Amino acid sequence: MALTPSTMLALGSALPAFRLPVVSGGLSQTAAAEVLNSNELPAQPLLVMLICAHCPFVKHVEPELSRLADDYSSAVTLLAVSSNSLTTHPQDGPDGLRHQAEQRQWTFPYLLDEQQNLAKALKGACTPEFYLFSPDGSGHQTLRYRGQLDSSRPGNDMPLNGRDLRMALDGVLNGQPVSAEQQPSVGCNIKWHPGQEPPWFGAPA
Repeated sequence: MALTPSTMLALGSALPAFRLPVVSGGLSQTAAAEVLNSNELPAQPLLVMLICAHCPFVKHVEPELSRLADDYSSAVTLLAVSSNSLTTHPQDGPDGLRHQAEQRQWTFPYLLDEQQNLAKALKGACTPEFYLFSPDGSGHQTLRYRGQLDSSRPGNDMPLNGRDLRMALDGVLNGQPVSAEQQPSVGCNIKWHPGQEPPWFGAPA
């Protein structure tokens, strides 16, 4: 696996428009919609999590993602998105994502970004990677936080507590500014379709 840091998309960036299939979960207690449009999202803070089923860095943080969902889903929309190439990593296809969600009892929407357009619009680089948006004065979702969940990594014995992301979530929910001192996430590189890698893929950290 290639150890890859976030590119750190510019704060204040707008949420990219998307229309993606939902492979698991939903925004209500009713059956999941087949497709989720970004213009259908609730007017509340939005946490986009670039994850997948096979990555050991994602597996490491799965328990904290479950706790985040328990603690924040009443006030924040959580979206998981898998953008890995199914050509090279078929284990990150719909069946693998559904199994992962079922194992962790995740009910938030899990989207499949098969064409990788959302990952590229977010300048995504690794899994896991986190983007916290909130509505601005005009109602548009703008980026308030991007980067790591916390300092925990597989094997480093740091506590898995979501400290960095929780501080940003609490700030947004309390109407407080989020510190611009944000640390990049680190994980496995997004598995881009062969020959369709973005310019930042493989760039020096």
